[in-house]
Amino acid sequence: MKYRSSTEIVAMILDAANGGTTKTKIMYKAYLGYNQLKEYLTILIENNLLEYIDGAQLFKTTEKGLHYLKMYNAIEELLPSRIKNN
Repeated sequence: MKYRSSTEIVAMILDAANGGTTKTKIMYKAYLGYNQLKEYLTILIENNLLEYIDGAQLFKTTEKGLHYLKMYNAIEELLPSRIKNN
């Protein structure tokens, strides 16, 4: 797999958690190791992009997280394909 920026990894995590899902499913959908996932989940929760639903043991993307995804996808559309493929 190619090198991914932290913004791309964050977008993958938020997309995977959209609607609510488990830590394991996020890990597989975002192609992350467990330790790397734990670090990102902590940062995303601290910044209110992701929430943890304790009773259901699920992670869910917040409104702020959905806004991040919307902006990330808009920027991706603006980039020329030759830059994205490098």
